Amino acid sequence: MTEKNSEESYSHILKYTGIFGGVQGLNILIGLVRNKLVAILLGPGGMGLASLFNTTINFISQATNLGISFSAVRHVSELFDSGDRQRIAHFVKVVRGWSLLTALAGMLVCIVVGPLLSRYTFSWGDHTLHFVLLAPTVAMIAVTGGETAILKGARQLKSLAGIQIASVFAALLISMPIYYFFGETGIVPVITLMALAVMLLTLRSSFRLFPYQVRGAKGIFGEGMEMVKLGVAFTLAGIIGTGAEMFIRSFLNVSGNLDMLGLYNAGYMLTVTYAGMVFSAMETDYFPRLSAVNQDIEATNNVANQQMAVSLLIISPMLVVLIVWLPLLIPLMFSNAFLPVIEMAQTAALAMYMRVLTLPVAYITLARGYSLSFLLLDGVYYVVFVLLMMAGFNHWGLLGAGVAITVAYVFDFLLVLGYAYWRYQYRMSPVVVRYAAFQIALGVATYALTLWVSGVAYWLLGSLLMALSAGFSLYILKKKTNLWQSLMKKIKG
Repeated sequence: MTEKNSEESYSHILKYTGIFGGVQGLNILIGLVRNKLVAILLGPGGMGLASLFNTTINFISQATNLGISFSAVRHVSELFDSGDRQRIAHFVKVVRGWSLLTALAGMLVCIVVGPLLSRYTFSWGDHTLHFVLLAPTVAMIAVTGGETAILKGARQLKSLAGIQIASVFAALLISMPIYYFFGETGIVPVITLMALAVMLLTLRSSFRLFPYQVRGAKGIFGEGMEMVKLGVAFTLAGIIGTGAEMFIRSFLNVSGNLDMLGLYNAGYMLTVTYAGMVFSAMETDYFPRLSAVNQDIEATNNVANQQMAVSLLIISPMLVVLIVWLPLLIPLMFSNAFLPVIEMAQTAALAMYMRVLTLPVAYITLARGYSLSFLLLDGVYYVVFVLLMMAGFNHWGLLGAGVAITVAYVFDFLLVLGYAYWRYQYRMSPVVVRYAAFQIALGVATYALTLWVSGVAYWLLGSLLMALSAGFSLYILKKKTNLWQSLMKKIKG
């Protein structure tokens, strides 16, 4: 690859990571206000209860949506590129028909398995009625997934960004009054009303682009079988992941209590969830580019390594800042009741270095179409993750949970890279190895700082490490891309 092409590739990755990550970042900032208020109104126990309900609903949704929200994107996108409006409109009806079918199935499943969910998710009380009342939420999530796939396939990124932002504001406006007046009793109504708000916002944009039509719907389920088959493996992987999270939260609730679960959820949100803003461009931009060259070994390696390098350079300074500032961020974002989660979150932050090195390579399996291999790799990881979490929490409490998350991601890194090395001849470039060695060393040094240094020396050395990480990333990105020159031209012009 020529130097010019490399520069353009780095610029492209940085641009789209910035766009999609920026939207996620804005959503997170707005969400921080809501999380702070919810933490005050409900406390750790209330947040733990809400986490249990949300995780369970997500699990049922994953189990019944047939992967339409993922697989439909590819088909709609292909038709959209062809420019055939008639075929696009017809396939949109296919997507909507299957979405409605999965919505009804998901709602029925939630009602039927409600008693089992109550028995195995909670160690106290009968919550069957709660799951019955949450059944419409599963249906609304399915409808929203189908319409979102249509918008993605039609390249309506502006509409999708607007929906995400509006949804966060809607969640704030819906949840605060209900939690203020009703406390934990309002959790189920809040979840349902938030799902309704997101669905209506999505339908508004989707129906404006493709008006709803009933005519010509005959035979659409037969046509949609290819789409459904494509999404099944992806769905199964999602079920395994959501099921593992559901099991872990149930385990923490039974082995500990709702307060412990709320603390774990806060720590997980601060590290794994919030760091995900850097990964938000993977599915939208990186995966299509990788798929286009999936049979070319050299090109696949180049695309994967470039994505890995840029993502690593972006997320590394964020992780150092997060580790250093967590003692101040926790009370600010939640409340003093969440201070016990600091050690867990600082430890789990190290896992994100492994995540950013693993995810681009994991997508190679999907780009090749080896969905069964992807499913098996995911399954092995989650089994190890659950076992490590149980052992870690039983021995060291929340700190053990943080250690389990980090060790699990190290295992996933070795598993995925080892498989890709053997199966696809993937090779991590020396450039990525150098970047990773430097930034991970700074991350480990920052973590060591939290263990052995305190007072003024902690903040001085922490500031130095933040400056080193950020300075290194900015130097490389400036050297590898032309965005810096473009920015200077706009400032001067």
